[in-house]
Amino acid sequence: MNKNEKQKKLTLITLILMIFTSVFGFANMPRSFYLMGYGAIPWFILGGVTFFIPFAFMMAEYGSAFKEEKGGIYSWMEKSVGPKFAFIGVFMWYASYVVWMINICSTIWIPLSNTIFGVDTTSSWGTFGLSSTQVLGILGVIWVCTTFLISKRGITKITKITSVGGMAVALLNILLIIVAVIVFILNKGQFKEPITSAMSFINSPNPSYHSIISMLSFLVFALFAYGGIEAASGLVDQTENPEKTFPKGILIAAAIISIGYSLGIFLIGIFTNWATSLSGENINMANVAYVVMNNLGYTLGNSMGLSDFISIQIGNWVARFVGLSMFLAITGAFFTLSYAPLKQLIEGTPAKLWPGKMASIDKNDMPINAMAVQTTIVAVMVLFISMGGKSAKVFFEMLVLMTNVAMTLPYLFLTISYISFRKKDSIEKPFLVVKNKTFAIIMGFVVTAVVGFANLFTIIEPAIHGNYTSTIAMIAGPLIFIVAAVIIYANGEKK
Repeated sequence: MNKNEKQKKLTLITLILMIFTSVFGFANMPRSFYLMGYGAIPWFILGGVTFFIPFAFMMAEYGSAFKEEKGGIYSWMEKSVGPKFAFIGVFMWYASYVVWMINICSTIWIPLSNTIFGVDTTSSWGTFGLSSTQVLGILGVIWVCTTFLISKRGITKITKITSVGGMAVALLNILLIIVAVIVFILNKGQFKEPITSAMSFINSPNPSYHSIISMLSFLVFALFAYGGIEAASGLVDQTENPEKTFPKGILIAAAIISIGYSLGIFLIGIFTNWATSLSGENINMANVAYVVMNNLGYTLGNSMGLSDFISIQIGNWVARFVGLSMFLAITGAFFTLSYAPLKQLIEGTPAKLWPGKMASIDKNDMPINAMAVQTTIVAVMVLFISMGGKSAKVFFEMLVLMTNVAMTLPYLFLTISYISFRKKDSIEKPFLVVKNKTFAIIMGFVVTAVVGFANLFTIIEPAIHGNYTSTIAMIAGPLIFIVAAVIIYANGEKK
């Protein structure tokens, strides 16, 4: 039994791949270039320095201090601040992943379409009198149910899928770097998106991102691109030699991800001109990654002096490879995040808070009943949203926007808890990245302020432009989660 347990432990490489798969979204680079051009790079650097790297340090310190705790971030906040604060924070954090899963159930078919056809054809997937959005919704329900059936068999099945996903994203980044450099050499050092001055790294070619408020609201995209590291942080108890392996894994992954995003956005400018390639009506947040990478293949063919027909074919095959890699990567992330946040919520919180057998863990160490309830909620929500009848562009962009805010707000709970965690000398801390307590507490305040301001700007920005519906939706989401958490906690206390 001990031997089997040892074999199941996560190694440094597996842990880095799981973090990389959970955090690094290849699509975040083309999406950022679409919104801000080169102007996205300073925001990613700012987000990396003021949020991601210090946040990764915090997670590593938390993880080492509470390595024996199975409840992940709930245990961290509960021991640092208190049970009620911890429950509201972890429930809000968990609910944000449910929103993320609902989003992915509908958008995962875009990479699959690119794999098969070389382009995104999902907008024409209507059949039997159903619109394309409704068909994507039904496929999403099938997807989340299949994930549940595989995931309930245990973590070994999940780590195999996430490792494949992590390798696929790594290959995709290698392809981007190598082909972009080849295009750069063939075009004698010319950039398709010209760099005229230092202002090219501040101003956005996108007319929607010219105001100070909209530029500041982009910071939440940068923070969202770094989100997910705390989900992998709940796997401390399943890591080999956790005191050393876990912090090392988080820090290596954080460094690779931070550099990778900025470099990727810069390279896109070598082969993509914003005005000619990304200003069309049919370009949206969901398909821009495939448009950009199709353009990479097409530009490579043109730069080599090949015919237009062959260049288009190269573009389509690059898009197919991107589609397959993204499909595998998103699949890996979906499997990890359909299980890790829920496991932390169920194992960390007192069993009495949950009705019936919701808190029971099966022989595969999985919260099987809670996973079944989660699957049902996601399936019902996907159907509800997809049958609503809005155009595909509005549908996708609203979901992406809601997910950004819903996923970054819970970080406030974690960073506020960290301040209390560092103040409490009674908590044993075997690993500290930041040795100086005062500096660590200041770091906690800085990260809290960055997350708070980023969300504030994102929430008020649509209202400034008269789009009050988006602002109300972004405020209502977190409020609903908080109210739900307070009700569940109050019922648990009565028991």
